[in-house]
Amino acid sequence: MDILKSIIIWLIGIAFILIFFPLTFIIWLLVLPFDKHRTVVHWLLIYQSLILSYIIPIWKIKVEGRDKVVKGMTYVVISNHQSILDILLINSLRLRYKWISKTENMKVPFLGWYLRMADYLTVDRGNPDSKEKMIADAYLCLRKGISVMIFPEGTRSVDREIGFFKRGAFQLAISAKTPILPVLIDGTGGVLPKHGLRFGGFHKITIRIFNPVMPESFGTDNCDLLALNFHKMMSDELARLRN
Repeated sequence: MDILKSIIIWLIGIAFILIFFPLTFIIWLLVLPFDKHRTVVHWLLIYQSLILSYIIPIWKIKVEGRDKVVKGMTYVVISNHQSILDILLINSLRLRYKWISKTENMKVPFLGWYLRMADYLTVDRGNPDSKEKMIADAYLCLRKGISVMIFPEGTRSVDREIGFFKRGAFQLAISAKTPILPVLIDGTGGVLPKHGLRFGGFHKITIRIFNPVMPESFGTDNCDLLALNFHKMMSDELARLRN
């Protein structure tokens, strides 16, 4: 049954891409000369994610704390990472940001093309020079009033728990003196786990947005310590959410 359901869901996703990708590409070409921040393409992807997340009937999505996002405020948005579906569902929060993605995703058909059209940021996790460039590019985005979105774990969790937080997002927030907006997501790992192609049964997915943490409340200029503090906070909140 799960195999048949998975085939149907993948076919829905493929059909959706085949319909909307050409439209996105045409609009990207039309606005390319004057949409220097690729804002139009970003919002196209946001609303496509929103539509797709609600036409797939194997989950119930609950979003908490949307009112904690201050319109016009720039953030370093961080989230835990359980599944590739997290990208889809975080997009459905309808926030303006630049995704920071691993370079390997640029080689994935359609996903890589979307990343290029939206001019999202990429990083080669094994290349120190690439990490420095990513930090510099993200810093410029924040200075221009554009938030950035990053998974501090750098990869999907294999057990649905929150893995070690790398320092990049926190180094960026400290250097740019920008608030951090923590987002907690739970349930996607049960729907489509890491390395899995088969969708699980019906799941409740919760997305919880916390109060932004202002730079003056970081309590440290050490990005490694700040990463540990946020990891503990989000791990504790995940445990409370499940209980």
